[in-house]
Amino acid sequence: MKSVAFCTLGCKVNQYETDAMEEIFQKGGYKIRDFHEKADIYVINTCTVTNMADRKSRQMLHRARKKNPEAVIVAAGCYVQAAKEAAEADEAIDLIVGNNCKGQILSLVENFAAEREARRASAQQTGGAGAAAEPELQAVSSNWLDINQPCEYETLSITRVSEHTRAYIKIQDGCNQFCSYCIIPYARGRVRSRRPEDIISEVSALALAGYKEIVLTGIHISSYGRDFNNEIDLISLVEKLAVIEGIERIRFGSLEPGIITEDFVRRLAKLPQICPHFHLSLQSGCEETLRRMNRHYTPEEYAARCELLKKYFDRPAFTTDVIVGFPGETEEEFARTEAFLEQIHFAEMHIFKYSPRKGTRAAVMPNPVDERIKTERSGRLLRLAEKMTQDYRESCRDKVLEVLIEEAVDVDGETVWTGQSREYIKCGIKSDKIQSKDVVRCRMTGVKNEDFVFCEIID
Repeated sequence: MKSVAFCTLGCKVNQYETDAMEEIFQKGGYKIRDFHEKADIYVINTCTVTNMADRKSRQMLHRARKKNPEAVIVAAGCYVQAAKEAAEADEAIDLIVGNNCKGQILSLVENFAAEREARRASAQQTGGAGAAAEPELQAVSSNWLDINQPCEYETLSITRVSEHTRAYIKIQDGCNQFCSYCIIPYARGRVRSRRPEDIISEVSALALAGYKEIVLTGIHISSYGRDFNNEIDLISLVEKLAVIEGIERIRFGSLEPGIITEDFVRRLAKLPQICPHFHLSLQSGCEETLRRMNRHYTPEEYAARCELLKKYFDRPAFTTDVIVGFPGETEEEFARTEAFLEQIHFAEMHIFKYSPRKGTRAAVMPNPVDERIKTERSGRLLRLAEKMTQDYRESCRDKVLEVLIEEAVDVDGETVWTGQSREYIKCGIKSDKIQSKDVVRCRMTGVKNEDFVFCEIID
C-alpha cells in the first residue's frame, strides 16, 4: 500500500482542497501519513499571499525532499501557479499541479511515477548489469491551466473535514477585484462559482455525518453566482442551505461591505441558522488609503453597513483585517484608521504590516513606509484589538450564548470543555455531561482565562 503525506499552507480554501485531495488518494488505495513521517508521495498545497508565504512553501518542499529523497514531491496550488519559472527550476520539485488541476492529482502522480520507473528500468538495461540503478531524472513535470482566461469551476468534494466540529465549504474560486496589494487574482484567476446542487449535496452528507455548523468559504464569496447570469446569488444559496436538516449554524468566511444591503440583511435575519458574526474586509479606515488600495468603498459606507447589520442582529460580532504601513500612509492617515477602528469597535482584528508583493501595483508605488514605523503602528493596533476584544466579550456578559463544543482541555488539573459561541466567542465550560459536537446554552460567569471566557450551562 503506497503512502502519501500532505502539508497545507495558507487559507481555509487550501485546507478544503487538501481534504478533497486526501479523499481522492484514499479512494485510490493510498495510506495517508502525517507530513513528518516517511511517505512515498508528498503533496505541499502552497500559498503565495505574501513573500513569506512563498518562502514557507519552498521550505516545506525542500523539507519533504530531505525526508525521503526517493519520494515524488508534488507542489500544488497558488505559489506554483504564480511563480511558474521559479517552481520549474526548483530541484526539490518533481511534479507541479496548478490551481484548477487538483482534481486530476492522482492520475498525474501515478503517470509521473510510472514514467520515472520506466526510465530507471531502461537505464539499467542500457547500462548492463553493473550499471547504476539511478538515471538522470526528468525535468519537473508541469500541469496547469491559464486561469486568467475564462474557465469552469473545478469539481472537488469532501465527505469529511479536518476540523472536528465545523465544516468549511468551498462555494467559489477566483477574484475580479484586483486590489493593488494582492497577487491572488493572478494565482486563482477569475470568479467561477460552484453549482448549488453540488454544494447542497455535500452539505447534506456532512450534516448526516454529524456536522452542525458550516462555514461558507472561497476566494471572494460575495461574488458567488456572478457567473451564473443572475440564476442564483449568495443569499439565495444560503436560504437553500438553511433548510437542510441537521445544519444548526451557517457562518460566512469573509464578506465584502458592498454585499450588505437592506434586502440581503433582512433575508439573513429570517434564518435562525445564521451566526451573528460577520467578517467584513476593511484593510484601512482612511479613504485616501483605500483608494490607493483599489478598495471599492469609503469608511462611511463601511460604517453604514455595520449599522445595518446591528439593526437586524443583537450585538453582532464584527471582525476584520487591517494593513498598516501601506505605501504613502502618513501619520494623519494612520490616525484616521485608528479612530475609525475605535468607532466600529471590532470584536476581533487581524493586523498585518504591509510587505511588497512582487507582481502587484502596490509593490512599485512611491513613498514606502519605514519598517520601524510599521512596527510601531502595528503595535498600537494590536493593543487596541486586544482591548476591543475584551470590551466585546464584556458587552455580551448578560447574553445567552449558544456554544458548539469542540474539545476538552486541562486547566489546573480540571477538565474544561471549550467551544465557540455563535458570535465566535471562545468559551470554557466545566461539565462531565457534555462532549464534542454538543450545542449548549450558557452564560458567562465573569471568570476569564487567557484563551477563553468561563461559562456555566443554563440549558
